[in-house]
Amino acid sequence: MEHIFKQGKEENGPTLLLLHGTGGNERDLLPLAEMIAPDHSILGVRGNVSEHGMPRFFRRLAEGVFDEEDLVFRTKELKEFIDECADKYGFDRTNVLAIGYSNGANIAASMLYHYSDAIHGAILFHAMVPIRSVEMADLNGTPIFIGAGETDPLIPAQETKELAADLEKSGAKVTEFWTKGGHQLTRDEVDQAAEWFKKNYKN
Repeated sequence: MEHIFKQGKEENGPTLLLLHGTGGNERDLLPLAEMIAPDHSILGVRGNVSEHGMPRFFRRLAEGVFDEEDLVFRTKELKEFIDECADKYGFDRTNVLAIGYSNGANIAASMLYHYSDAIHGAILFHAMVPIRSVEMADLNGTPIFIGAGETDPLIPAQETKELAADLEKSGAKVTEFWTKGGHQLTRDEVDQAAEWFKKNYKN
């Protein structure tokens, strides 16, 4: 997969897995990583699926309707790609924190639904329930931050609440932060995610 890896000065904290929204690329969330967890190592990945020339992490059949077969395949593909990168770049595979926006947050959520050991934690900006036909993985103690907009035209609030409930039922420690906004990422969300990161990952 197309990607960028940057070694950070921070040796003990998590490696940040950056997952862009539809039409983005492996560099899109670099400014977010700088705001949330500067000095940490970064693995930015570009989705392997093209929708009218726009990179995505998995196919969809319509707005908000995922191709579940492709989602399952791409979720496994991404998990195995992180495994390969850990070997190649020498970062701790057991300490990877996903930061995803929209489509990137959805593939991160799918990894959480499918695997208990794919990522150590996640910051999910504007995510929805990725799949309903699987038995959830055991996420005992996994820290997760969810940022959402009350007036998001693409993701009904109930969808985000269902996502949070699914993750909590599986044992994750979920923090929700809601803005009055829509699907755009807001500075408030990023600032709150940075505070959450300090509480969960800084000694």
